[in-house]
Amino acid sequence: MIQRVQSIWLLLASFTLICLFFIPLITKSVNNTEYLLYIDGQYPLIKGANDAAIAVTPIGAMIINGVAVLLSLICIFQFRNRVMQKRLIMIDMVLIIATAVLSTLNASLLPGGISGSSIHIGSSLFILALLFCMLAIRGIRKDEQLLRSADRLR
Repeated sequence: MIQRVQSIWLLLASFTLICLFFIPLITKSVNNTEYLLYIDGQYPLIKGANDAAIAVTPIGAMIINGVAVLLSLICIFQFRNRVMQKRLIMIDMVLIIATAVLSTLNASLLPGGISGSSIHIGSSLFILALLFCMLAIRGIRKDEQLLRSADRLR
């Protein structure tokens, strides 16, 4: 059911994962060039010139993030099978962690590494999505406890 609290948490988790495509994770300035690292690529912007941005695409992080978005949306409609829904959310959490690790590895590929870079709000969206997934699991557990207590009353 869409009205359940865990459905809202899963929808928020998928929304934060979608935001990762549009919000930069890290920026770094090296030799009059500013590098922006997004989940779908690394874009150098040359200050003072109108050159086109060159993208180096880390396809692995982008694909895993897309799968995590789809999985969190699929979990919303698995309300009849709570055990499967919890398992899928756990898999989704592993995918979010894998995306964060791959993004960190891609950030280390910036010229000069991670040192001296400024971290943006996009880096904290991984933690926020994990928090939403944990809250969804908590809501599923509360539903299970409610059903057990109703079964005892019968």
